[in-house]
Amino acid sequence: MNDERDQWLSRPPQDQLAKKLGIAAWLLSASVLGIVGLMRRVKIPLPDGLDLSFLPPFHAAVNAAAACVLVIAFIAVIKGRIALHRRMMVVAMGLSVLFLFSYMAYHFTSSEVKFGDLNLDGVVDESERARAGGMRSAYLLLLVSHIVLAAVSLPFILFTFIAGWTNRFAAHRRLARWVFPLWFYVAVTGPVCYWMLRPYYP
Repeated sequence: MNDERDQWLSRPPQDQLAKKLGIAAWLLSASVLGIVGLMRRVKIPLPDGLDLSFLPPFHAAVNAAAACVLVIAFIAVIKGRIALHRRMMVVAMGLSVLFLFSYMAYHFTSSEVKFGDLNLDGVVDESERARAGGMRSAYLLLLVSHIVLAAVSLPFILFTFIAGWTNRFAAHRRLARWVFPLWFYVAVTGPVCYWMLRPYYP
């Protein structure tokens, strides 16, 4: 164990702060999931001349960047470079917040793009479904796993971050062992879903 890691591990846990932040994490998670649930039912018209069609590739880029940052953070903590690990995790959280706000802005103002919808009428008819073939099933399976794991992992990503930030290192390690793979999977499958869906954007 190196000196930098020893110095961090010697810091006393901030249990009271962790409890307060944990309550905030639950409230934030519930709010985000509730808002995301409204996106398919509520559409806000954009002002004339405003076009947000650039956002889907931006979302893919942000997710890809988050995946790269998570890898750097993982390597840093393995090597005992805790300060770098913490900085990278702050960056990963910042990228995730940026993605979330951008994602909501797009989906509250834009129609859903469907895999296989070649004529862009919002409906995948039988002929379009046949042309898409097994790729549509593969896409839907990947998309569902991406969405479900993103929803499930959200509060636990926050709890893991809070545990590390408040020096509750045993809890942080215990959570990170399974939260990190989920977060990384969500970050990687986001761009993959975009590239699969890309031919069907207007």
